[in-house]
Amino acid sequence: MTSGSPDPKPTVAGEPRTRLVVLFGGQSAEHEVSLVTARHVLAATDSDRYEIQPIAITKDGQWVAADEAARALAAGPAALPEALPTGGSPTHPAEALARTETEQVVVFPLLHGPLGEDGTVQGLLELAGVPYVGCGVLASALAMDKAKAKDMFAAKDIPQARHVTLFEPDVGEAEIDQLEKALGYPMFVKPANMGSSVGVSKAHDRDELRAALALALDYDECLVVEEAVVGREIECAVLGNRDVRASLPGEIRPGAEFYDYADKYQTGAAELIIPAELPEAVTAELRALAIRAFRALGCEGMARVDFFYEEGGRGLLVNEINTIPGFTPISMYPKMWEATGLRYPDLIDELIRLAVERYDRRASRRRSG
Repeated sequence: MTSGSPDPKPTVAGEPRTRLVVLFGGQSAEHEVSLVTARHVLAATDSDRYEIQPIAITKDGQWVAADEAARALAAGPAALPEALPTGGSPTHPAEALARTETEQVVVFPLLHGPLGEDGTVQGLLELAGVPYVGCGVLASALAMDKAKAKDMFAAKDIPQARHVTLFEPDVGEAEIDQLEKALGYPMFVKPANMGSSVGVSKAHDRDELRAALALALDYDECLVVEEAVVGREIECAVLGNRDVRASLPGEIRPGAEFYDYADKYQTGAAELIIPAELPEAVTAELRALAIRAFRALGCEGMARVDFFYEEGGRGLLVNEINTIPGFTPISMYPKMWEATGLRYPDLIDELIRLAVERYDRRASRRRSG
């Protein structure tokens, strides 16, 4: 596994210029997280190499040419506010994604959660016929749905924690009895289709479990309830299409009882240790298992694989895969690649290259059919 990437290729006279559409915002509960993520991607992207076009999706689903963000970017990365503004003129997806004969359009979707990370926007981009960064439709949908992802991991013999899947009509006292018998306290309750720990609770008794189930149902009709694993939280970044590589792992030591939304994006209280202090053999096993999990869901481009590590117990357990991981200053995905030898701007270049490579590969099959 190599740890670097080639130097960015300069724009050559006569070659199409790349217009990078940075798509951010979205309609999920993670809208605000996306605004912060997009700000830092814009700040790190080489504006000499790419024509950067920020496009916002508002909370009500309106596509907007983010003029405020574009003006701030034109004044220099330092002028960008911490959360990217969504103000601007309404546009239509077809207009935003249209290309001329002298440019190559690549979309970088930075939409966390449902209606952005779950294959819906990816399907729109497939229909529009434009390359885009990250996983395709199926892998995005599977990774977003924690219940289906766990089914796939089980089918591929990938180790994971004990869990139970519930649907809204079947969440009552009888189901609570079954959860107590199957998992015991404490246990975690999660909306199946949500990220950034939104709607996640840790229940220590029956009353807390009832409240946790009610909260999770505010976000999704499908829930995943998991045993609370006593172990270390380790993450690994994966990058590639067919030739896949994994970063050095990082460890999260939460500042709260678990790594919740505030810990990830607000307080910065969590301790991030990169590379994780693991035996060499465990690090090698973890990187290989991250690639197995990535391939089990059919991922391409990028994903972050989250683990629990039970020292002296079951060892490494895959928790979940995030196909659009955060890119904020305290986000693990870019930090792990930086520790592995791939700088943030080079990581963005590599993700764009992978998007074009995948599009060209698939397009050649369509042309030969």
